[in-house]
Amino acid sequence: MSTEIKNKPRMRVKYEEKVVPALKTRLGLSNAMQIPRIQKIVINMGVGRAVGEPKLLDEAVETLRAITGQSPVITQARQAISNFKLRKGMKIGCRVTLRNARMYEFFDRLVSIAIPRIRDFRGLNRKAFDGRGNYTLGIKEQIVFLEVDRDKISRITGMDINICTSAPTNEQAFALLEEMGMPFRKN
Repeated sequence: MSTEIKNKPRMRVKYEEKVVPALKTRLGLSNAMQIPRIQKIVINMGVGRAVGEPKLLDEAVETLRAITGQSPVITQARQAISNFKLRKGMKIGCRVTLRNARMYEFFDRLVSIAIPRIRDFRGLNRKAFDGRGNYTLGIKEQIVFLEVDRDKISRITGMDINICTSAPTNEQAFALLEEMGMPFRKN
């Protein structure tokens, strides 16, 4: 066994060895390049209360850094909204884009550890696709990830996780994510 194969993330090995042949028969695809794959995962934490408490944004940055192993980018407000005391250019959140090995590692931890820890979990919504094969998942508490130290956070916040696939349709993206182990509702 070469070192290249030994260092591959577990979820990538599963994709190459089990998911690709299963999708080939399930979707009736003959060309290997037509088989959908996960291209990137974008994790976004919007911290609206960071306008009044800048410390919350620092906590969100550290939380995302701990969860993903990558330094987040701070996002700014695009327009001013007076009702929220928000001015254009204010720092209101952070995000991380994961690709390749880190993406597969995060996806593995998300499916096998974090999602089962969600309180009152009954399965993911099957209708959260955007029409172009991308799936969006909202998590209400960042403490479902084991990397987050509960003692270091002052307020529980949520995050949005966007899984971008190369699938042209929602049906193909659903088949991909289901084969990869996403626990969808049975309805």
